Amino acid sequence: MSTHVIVGAGPVGSATARQLSELGHRVVLVTRSGTSLDRSGVEAVRADAGDPDALTQLTQGAAVLYNCANPAYHRWAGDWPPLFNAMLTAAERSGAVLATVSNLYPYGKVTAPMTEETPLNPVGPKGRVRAQMWQDALARHQAGRVRVVEVRSADYIGPHAQSPLGDRVVPRLLAGKSVQVLRSADTAHSWTYTEDVARLLVTVGSDSRAWGRPWHVPSNPARSQREAVADLCRIAGVKPVPVSEVASLLLKALGLVNPTIRELGEVSYQLTAPFLIDDSAARRTFDLAPTPWDDVLAATVDSYRSLNRLRS
Repeated sequence: MSTHVIVGAGPVGSATARQLSELGHRVVLVTRSGTSLDRSGVEAVRADAGDPDALTQLTQGAAVLYNCANPAYHRWAGDWPPLFNAMLTAAERSGAVLATVSNLYPYGKVTAPMTEETPLNPVGPKGRVRAQMWQDALARHQAGRVRVVEVRSADYIGPHAQSPLGDRVVPRLLAGKSVQVLRSADTAHSWTYTEDVARLLVTVGSDSRAWGRPWHVPSNPARSQREAVADLCRIAGVKPVPVSEVASLLLKALGLVNPTIRELGEVSYQLTAPFLIDDSAARRTFDLAPTPWDDVLAATVDSYRSLNRLRS
């Protein structure tokens, strides 16, 4: 049994904690609020992960430090650099491997399925900050100061995930109501299950073959948003619902009062042209495959139905 420290208790952080505890490891889950999973083997700690001294103390003796943090979407440019630098410092001081959860933003606009060798060419602040985080981590790794690895996923799908196929979609289709999605409804798009992110993260954190490079999370074949909504209806056992696109003018108007929606313009290209992940390296190296698509959808639907039961 070894000690593993996780920063962040969102869907991926929580899934990582559960999977590590199932393997018999001691898990320390660090959040600002002290969020508890109420699970044996998982110790909840309230701390500021942006404090390198505090995080170093928590990471002493740990095998891996997992970066599953998720600052507010509209504050990435300001919040990520000091937070990530604290994690790099803690990993360097403690000797723990730093395993980071990331995404496909650093690649920017692409015309072919993205591999780990696709050049980093971000088109906006959020992509640039993600790219810089990896470049900073890799520089320290190559200098022999710390061991790092990064997993990159497409847009999430799964219970409680912040997703284009989440809160704005599933409750409505379960109620038999029409659904509006971000443009375009008919563009092929990759989706990554949050549990599969955690599974790869746990794998690469403890496998020396993985260190010093990024890995793409095994994901199911691409589906357009319209296709995914139809799949969700099928799994939920409800009639298909109409799918339309949110008008651009409405998005701009909402962005005036909602900073998260305002930030979506930077990454709108991901839905207006095919945006596809190539996960063959992780599949081949670690013998991993994505959770079957229907199982992913079933878990997502069940989570919303459970939430409805709790509220009723």
